[in-house]
Amino acid sequence: MKIRIKDNSVRFRLTRSEVDLLGRTGSVSCTTEFIGYHLVYTIESSADTELYVSFIENKIVLKMPEEMVMELVTTDRVGFDGQSGLVKVLVEKDFVCIDNSIEDQSDNYPNPNLEC
Repeated sequence: MKIRIKDNSVRFRLTRSEVDLLGRTGSVSCTTEFIGYHLVYTIESSADTELYVSFIENKIVLKMPEEMVMELVTTDRVGFDGQSGLVKVLVEKDFVCIDNSIEDQSDNYPNPNLEC
């Protein structure tokens, strides 16, 4: 899972296996290890009706409504967006990059903008 943070927006991008894990277990989580600290970012399925994000003790938690999780897992829907207080939230499937990225993209979704 990748996150992109810019000002008051947080974007979560999930690979195919992460979307599957979220659907099966109700959560997906990653950790970035800094010297002496770590940052955890998590998406959890919830009974709520809106996306909700919080940041407490080095942990970013996105609460995603169960209906959105199931739609993300079972359809071609790319993602969902919302507002949590002052923070704009976006969660979406991670597509293969069009440019020559050096990162492993083998678990990403096929990019619909690529011409075959």
